[in-house]
Amino acid sequence: MNVQIEPSWKEQLQAEFEKPYFVQLTQAVRQEYQSTTCYPPGRLIFNAFNLCPFDKVKVVIIGQDPYHEPGQAHGLSFSVQDGVPFPPSLQNIFKEISDDLGINVPTTGNLTRWAEQGVLLLNASLTVRAHLANSHARLGWQTFTDAAIKALATRREHLVYMLWGGFARGKAYMIDKQKNLVLESVHPSPLSANRGGWFGQHQFSRCNEYLRQNGLEPIKW
Repeated sequence: MNVQIEPSWKEQLQAEFEKPYFVQLTQAVRQEYQSTTCYPPGRLIFNAFNLCPFDKVKVVIIGQDPYHEPGQAHGLSFSVQDGVPFPPSLQNIFKEISDDLGINVPTTGNLTRWAEQGVLLLNASLTVRAHLANSHARLGWQTFTDAAIKALATRREHLVYMLWGGFARGKAYMIDKQKNLVLESVHPSPLSANRGGWFGQHQFSRCNEYLRQNGLEPIKW
């Protein structure tokens, strides 16, 4: 599967790799990939970490699990590969960015450009079985990704955490709101966003203003 994780994250999460749950998780994921179609491709399972080293993180956006249809998932929450139509949630994210910052909607849903600027696009579960949402949610991934969030919360400050929807907002207890900016809202999916609480929140301009106030380069959304 050629699964590797970026060195600074490997150092931060070293203790997790040695725990029994992670050994079981690794075995379960390997078996899933060998027996059925899973996403993302094995080499991209840790893509969020590999594109955004621990000390470079400025913003954290938490998703639930990868897209589960062919050609979509590539290891970044809410992101799809070049040439793939925008899923509904991503359409609403781009619409809000356009309204908030007065910029055009991009032509690609590939958010690698965000990750390379310091946006950790972290799914709580890093893998999924094809056509079956949340199918790997109970394999142990959340213990691992919670450890990543806790590592940031403990050892970094002045980060922006964007917590969209009840699932992501459930991670807020790990974050010190005195030392970081936590932006909570409903999920950008049409079901939630159209009820109110997503559009007009100005999260992206508020994020950039906070980064500027703390001497950090704003994100080019």
